[in-house]
Amino acid sequence: MKRSVGEILGRAGIRIPLILWTIAVLYPILWMFLGSFKSNAEIYRNPWGLPETFNFQNYADAWNNYNISTSVFNSLIVTIVGAVLTLVLAIPTAYAIERIRFRGSNFLFTLYVSAMMIPMVLGWIPLFFLLMDLGMLDNIFGLAIVYAISQLPFTIFVLTSFIGTIPKSLEESAAIDGLTPYGVLWKIITPLSTSGIITVTIMNSIQFWNEYFMALIFLQSSENYTLALAIDYISSEAQYTNAWGTLFASLVIAIVPVIILYAIFQRRIAQGMTEGAIKG
Repeated sequence: MKRSVGEILGRAGIRIPLILWTIAVLYPILWMFLGSFKSNAEIYRNPWGLPETFNFQNYADAWNNYNISTSVFNSLIVTIVGAVLTLVLAIPTAYAIERIRFRGSNFLFTLYVSAMMIPMVLGWIPLFFLLMDLGMLDNIFGLAIVYAISQLPFTIFVLTSFIGTIPKSLEESAAIDGLTPYGVLWKIITPLSTSGIITVTIMNSIQFWNEYFMALIFLQSSENYTLALAIDYISSEAQYTNAWGTLFASLVIAIVPVIILYAIFQRRIAQGMTEGAIKG
């Protein structure tokens, strides 16, 4: 069946803006990737062209001379600890709010949802003095705790929606078989909420990996810098040393893990957001 002119124009009206937006997003990333293989002279001489030779010296300089290796390790620690701690705190809380009805449960859920609307910047100064009093200032584990707490409202909100889709009859059957409430939580609820857990874990991990401002405030020693702070340092140095190729290389090091992670779990994230959108 031939398509009508209106249908063709309608499809083109949707696809053309999407194609243009895709090009606008991908081109700077491609330009940065190609620039990471160029020397400084080549970047100035031919900034928009292909590199004459693919030189990995910029990556070696970023990794060794600018201590990117340590910053990558720090970011991994902060991201993993923050993501795991968020789940450890959020899963039982979401289960209690959704399944264990107690006085104030609705108010507690509303409080968590309301906390999502409060800008995190309002808590930076109190958190600075709190971490200083606890001796956790300039400590990557202290930063990981702050990250975990900052993402608790969002994580609880999403997981509560997932738990609400699980039939209560499964919990009742498990309880009849002798499972304790903790057993029901970890052996029944948690496995059935895998899509939601993966979704919030990936989204939180990307947030922790890319976060800059709290790391800038709570970390002071260069050996504790996360990747975002290290790149900021290289950026400031590049203005005086012309280390633009090294800066591009460090940016590639920062974004490639995020792209790979999202590419692997893209369908699971979309599935998770769809499944948790409406409570059963």
